Amino acid sequence: MNTNSFKRSVTLLDAVMVVSGAMIGSGIFIVSADMTRLTGSAGWLILSWVLTGIITIIGAVTYGELSGMFPKAGGQYMYLREAYGRRTGFLYGWSFFAVIQTGTIAAVAVAFAKFTAYLLPTFNEENILLNIGNVHVSYAQLLAISIIVLLTLINSFGIKYGKTIQTVFTVAKILALLGLIIFGLWFGANRTVWENNWQHAFHFQKLSTNGFSEYAGIAVIGAFAAAMVGSLFSSDAWHSIAFIAGEVKKPERNIGLSLLLGTVIVTILYVAMNLVYLTVLPLKDIAFSPNDRVAVAASVKILGSTGTLVIAVLIMISTFGCVNGLVLTGARVYYSMAEDGLFFRRAGRLNRYGVPTFGLWSQCVWACILCISGRYNDLLDYVIFVVLIFYILTINGVSRLRKNKPDLHRPYKAFGYPILPVIYIVIASAICLALLFYKPKYTWPGLIIVLLGVPVYYFAERNYIRRNKSKLNNNKE
Repeated sequence: MNTNSFKRSVTLLDAVMVVSGAMIGSGIFIVSADMTRLTGSAGWLILSWVLTGIITIIGAVTYGELSGMFPKAGGQYMYLREAYGRRTGFLYGWSFFAVIQTGTIAAVAVAFAKFTAYLLPTFNEENILLNIGNVHVSYAQLLAISIIVLLTLINSFGIKYGKTIQTVFTVAKILALLGLIIFGLWFGANRTVWENNWQHAFHFQKLSTNGFSEYAGIAVIGAFAAAMVGSLFSSDAWHSIAFIAGEVKKPERNIGLSLLLGTVIVTILYVAMNLVYLTVLPLKDIAFSPNDRVAVAASVKILGSTGTLVIAVLIMISTFGCVNGLVLTGARVYYSMAEDGLFFRRAGRLNRYGVPTFGLWSQCVWACILCISGRYNDLLDYVIFVVLIFYILTINGVSRLRKNKPDLHRPYKAFGYPILPVIYIVIASAICLALLFYKPKYTWPGLIIVLLGVPVYYFAERNYIRRNKSKLNNNKE
């Protein structure tokens, strides 16, 4: 059996489920609370989700050109490397391993555990198992770690198991979300609540427990950018399928198509879920749902006392599938980095099932450490700014590659080029600038995390050059 190449076994359906499943985690059930507090109106809440959906879909159709040009493992890391060079590619890979992928895995796994506590109270996050200095390990964290380890183990035995889990759980959560949306809009709708929520639909204001208040001057820009952090985080990971491009059948066609279909499906579901919230809950109840669990509050309104259990099971299905998708795809980035001499060499080897197990388990260990630390949510807040910058660079990479490498084979060209990519870059840049000036807590820590990778890059690059020189000398001898 050839252990040095990936096996192309991921179909278009599997690919769409990877895109959708990696996007739908716990965010859609929670972040609308903070977004409502920051925007103070139904119209701006929905507009935030619609705008997020638009830029996500634009990003997806633009990525199609890149995935067609480079139908290999690595995705965004490879695109950045090809467009800007090894250093930029490494800094993305460094951030990806340090926080972006592993932090998201930790956050979503802990969300799974928190909602499991509705069924099994033992896993309540307040139920502490162990105290080590300032570190408190709860049963919820222990369950989260167990889920990460279990899914890493399953994915070690070949992509066929990981893709099956992904497809089954993603189909299940899409159908469950659709059921909740239809039931909520049809049976749970409260006309009075709906009309009250839309009375001042586009009056942007701050909503607190004391009521509404106006923003001072252009502070509204920073508030809107901060609100977008929630929807952007909930819609992230849409490009995960590109990481496993080396295992997708007919990648030149299916990767771009799956990116489009997956992002459209999730955008529709996200906007519809928020319409359900606005149909059954007054704005204040959305903004101040206990522990920000808007979906639980809405489900109780729709289904009564059983609503809590229904939404808990739905979120467990959603987060389990999301963690699987993130675990499955992430290791392929480290594989590509290792092939370039920019990650542990062992991460560039495949086991007999065609899986980069060292990368899988390295990711697992670090994600589990982040679970124990309890700092993953802070880290994710810090890097959303950086994630947007890497997206901007990648989208701009389409133009850069057309200029610098015009002879590369392009089986698919970005739809709407250059207008749509420019729209994406302008909107994403505006959000970044607003966060930079008005919400520095979301920006500077993320930049520091990226910059910490600079000395690591030069160390790795020096070792890579030294190894190559040694090999060259040995060959001459």
